[in-house]
Amino acid sequence: MPWNRVLTISDPLLCRTAFEGGDVEILPTAKGSFQADITQVGFNRLRMSRYNISVPQVSAATLDPGRTMINFLTEPSSARYCGTKMTIGDIIINKSDAVHQVADSNLSVGAMSLPIDELITATEAVIGHDLSNELVVRPSPALMSRLLKLHQSAGQLARDVADILDLPEVCRALEEQLVHVMVRCLAEGASVETTRGSQRHEAVMTRFEAYLEAHPDQPLYLTEICAALGVAERTLRAYCEEHLGMGPIRFLTLRRMHLVRRALLHAEPSTVTVTRIATDHGFWELGRFSVAYRALFGEPPSKTLGRPANRTAISLNRPSSLVSAV
Repeated sequence: MPWNRVLTISDPLLCRTAFEGGDVEILPTAKGSFQADITQVGFNRLRMSRYNISVPQVSAATLDPGRTMINFLTEPSSARYCGTKMTIGDIIINKSDAVHQVADSNLSVGAMSLPIDELITATEAVIGHDLSNELVVRPSPALMSRLLKLHQSAGQLARDVADILDLPEVCRALEEQLVHVMVRCLAEGASVETTRGSQRHEAVMTRFEAYLEAHPDQPLYLTEICAALGVAERTLRAYCEEHLGMGPIRFLTLRRMHLVRRALLHAEPSTVTVTRIATDHGFWELGRFSVAYRALFGEPPSKTLGRPANRTAISLNRPSSLVSAV
């Protein structure tokens, strides 16, 4: 059944299940007021989303392996997707179940996905054969402009007059146009040479992400991760720089800092201290920790701990026909 929703999220911790088709962890890398504006539409076969994230961030996502997803910038921005630089006018075809993205502030992205067999059927119907295995394609400006305008129109309908998408004939017509233009963009676009790493790079990063997912609430350290993955520190460092825009030590420190923030937000101030939570997560030099925490989150850890627990950090911009996240 078709659905749509529009969300505004002011806490990155609540983004994990908010994005269409995946479990997404967003780690802001600089101080600032976090806001994620997300518009999602689910048609009969096609899913699409548009989102803007206000602050610089590195994110990791585990996606639905049964669907093929494409991503493209809707506004110029500095970003890398799985080690590939995102350029306005290019489409990235996701080929992995675990992906990483690094971006500066005000990242604006559009995404579309179809079940793998549905995409095969659609491409054979439109162009007579299946798509190639290209990772990045650059459609003609006219075709890409058409896709961007259709995608924007669908998002605008979801935001302003969502009820019209409940009409079967409107929903079907818009879905068919989106799928047709998307397939033409992928099929007729020129292959773009990328600096994306080898399959081994992706395999290691997939295992790296799986290891983090298997230990969601634990502080992790580089030595134990390298041992578990069976790779040298130098190797993991190079792959992390490529996919995350930073080395593994900095990434793990950033991750632990966000784990501390989550623990502080959910702790009862009368029963726990900042010192206890910080040391539980491997921060022994408390002075340096407090300075780094304030630089990242814009407040001292004691203020985070004392914040009322019933804060509102996610809001529906309008009533939605979507019962739960898909």
